[in-house]
Amino acid sequence: MGTSKTIGAGEVHAAITRLGDAISARHPDPKKLLLLGVANGGIELTCRLARRLGCLAGTLDISFHRDDFGRQPIPKEFAPTHIPIDVHGATVIIVDDVLFSGRTVKAALDELFDNGRPTKVELAVLVDRGGRRLPFAPDYCGCALATAETEKIFVTLDPTDPRRDLVRVAPAAAKLKSAI
Repeated sequence: MGTSKTIGAGEVHAAITRLGDAISARHPDPKKLLLLGVANGGIELTCRLARRLGCLAGTLDISFHRDDFGRQPIPKEFAPTHIPIDVHGATVIIVDDVLFSGRTVKAALDELFDNGRPTKVELAVLVDRGGRRLPFAPDYCGCALATAETEKIFVTLDPTDPRRDLVRVAPAAAKLKSAI
């Protein structure tokens, strides 16, 4: 069994700052930008980036677009799709905590296009762990971590106490123990 690695709040905040800076460099007018967080991992990251950038934010529920729908039930912390404006003609950035195989991105695109046709769609992720099985790459990446197939990345972004934020790489069978 492998060992775990933890990235603390300081490094997590630096990664979020890199994401925000890169997005604002490419999109200087935040009023023309819509961030959509993939439920559930991308929601808190989306909220933080939207506050930093001063743009609109919403949520994409991908539950019914997953290709493993029969094996993965809808999470208990269900967050429905909420898009605050018409996406037709909008510039949208899909935001998620971890990019791995690309299946979540495909499901997010399916959900997004069920709601309209944006002019442009980009992808922002806190952690890119490689291992793609579909041809997706992030436009914005907070950090890249090389991980084995047998490892899992656990991201905790605490909305009430950012000092508790962390990213943990651990064997896939491990469960994240509360940082509280």
